[in-house]
Amino acid sequence: LADLVAQPTASIPHACGTWAKTKAAYRFWSSPHVTAHAIRSAHVRTTLERITAHRTILAIQDTTSLDFTHHPATRDLGPLTPSTHQGLFVHSVLAATTGGVPLGLLDQAVWARDPATTGKKHQRRKRLTSDKESQRWLTALSATQTLVPAEVQVVTIADREADIFDLFALPRPPHAHVLIRATHNRVVDHEAHLLWTTLRHQTVGGTLVVDLRRGDERPARQAHLALRWTTVNLQPPRHRPARAQLQPVAVQALLAEEVNAPDGTVPIRWLLLTTLPLSQYAEAVQYVRWYTLRWLVERYHYVLKSGCRIEQLQLETADRLERALATYSIVAWRLLWLTYHAREHPDAPCTVALSQTEWQALYATHHRTTTLPAVPPGLSEAVRWIAQLGGFLGRRRDGAPGVQTIWRGLQRLHDIAATWSLLHPDAPPPDN
Repeated sequence: LADLVAQPTASIPHACGTWAKTKAAYRFWSSPHVTAHAIRSAHVRTTLERITAHRTILAIQDTTSLDFTHHPATRDLGPLTPSTHQGLFVHSVLAATTGGVPLGLLDQAVWARDPATTGKKHQRRKRLTSDKESQRWLTALSATQTLVPAEVQVVTIADREADIFDLFALPRPPHAHVLIRATHNRVVDHEAHLLWTTLRHQTVGGTLVVDLRRGDERPARQAHLALRWTTVNLQPPRHRPARAQLQPVAVQALLAEEVNAPDGTVPIRWLLLTTLPLSQYAEAVQYVRWYTLRWLVERYHYVLKSGCRIEQLQLETADRLERALATYSIVAWRLLWLTYHAREHPDAPCTVALSQTEWQALYATHHRTTTLPAVPPGLSEAVRWIAQLGGFLGRRRDGAPGVQTIWRGLQRLHDIAATWSLLHPDAPPPDN
């Protein structure tokens, strides 16, 4: 892990550095005595330790796909979308603070889609949730509710794909809630009312300005949102098997709609369904801000695929890929944690993330001096220097460095620290 964190984008032989260490890594991932679940469980235990320091945490769910079509020799893969592509699906639950600092994984499921199910999407309404891939949202929610201790409030956040009646109907302990973006215009209260219409008839309870990150076809900007909310009773879906046995589920519905959107842009419209109490403007603001942190899990998957280059691994079977994925999942969290912990806690000592050799080598390189301070620099300052090694310009208008320049800088710091260690043999090694 120390080698992979130091050089996340490098190939396995490059990151390991020697043939013996490289062979050991491949043997580890191919061993029948090692399971991906055991690797992840070790990380989950430390995630839970970090969680106990907070009164409320967010459990953010999302699914991504890993495409290994360009590695046709790998066995036990399944069809992706489109079905001509082969790979694996990954569903992650990332724990984060309400301030947006990733705390680690709570759950992760990996599977290959059965080729026999290809082309049967039109039959999904006739099947129970437990017989469909959508069960992953409920399984992850159950795992989260079981793991997080009762003294910590946990709010599961997910996008529109998780708008599943069975998820809202799932039994929840008092400390667990959900905050889900709606996609279905559900029947609420009785057959005459629909969800969106009901919300639009509510009076605006206040406005809120949120910062929108840059999207695929959208520049970063601020959005002014009008907030409406009310309590609704979600009726069981009309086509749901055994519908007569189901009861309506009471939730709070919160509509956040952009007003005066810039010309040529698609206005923001978020309809959120939550089991959290909602009667005041301050609560509505808090829940919308929590929802804006959902993209953290997308960034996590981005780091996993682009930073750790998981799709470039050439391993023989899906089992071996899953063990490697479990290992790199910890690496990806570490990179993301370093990025956002430095923003949230800029004055923390850099020694929470860097060894003595690493911060001394970093300081000496940045300042072009061998005279070192008695006190290590702050974390935010050190991370900024690391990002500058990775191409971050550090201009006033550039803001905080992103995870991409940080992982590039860490690769350079690894080599610099190794040289520093040779010149200062009495210093601890970089991976201490």
